[in-house]
Amino acid sequence: MYGQVWQWAGEFRKTNKNLGVDKWQIAPALRGLLDDAQYWYAHQAYAPDELVLRFKHRLVSIHCFPNGNGRHSRLMADIMIEKLYKLPIYTWGTLNKKKEQDYREIYLKAVRIADLGDFKDLIVFARS
Repeated sequence: MYGQVWQWAGEFRKTNKNLGVDKWQIAPALRGLLDDAQYWYAHQAYAPDELVLRFKHRLVSIHCFPNGNGRHSRLMADIMIEKLYKLPIYTWGTLNKKKEQDYREIYLKAVRIADLGDFKDLIVFARS
């Protein structure tokens, strides 16, 4: 389906970027995230949207791949919210009637706030 567009798809990045963990830390950071998410789920540590969006936020911050990390993290969030919690997938700002540039600004502001540990705006954006 994708032909030669993403020959590297599914392979961890091999270089460091200005985002994400060191290339050698990708696998252990991902393992840590999966372990944490399993604990959060088993112990109902967070409400469904917060758990899933904490997972998405941390996954994208690991920056596993050379490209497509945001799309990958949103796909994972949609799968988790639907399969684990039987809730509707996220709309990621598409219900908002603002211009595309506005979504990006709203999303990036919500991510920066989530970087500080407050996920409310990211949850609102994901459901808007």
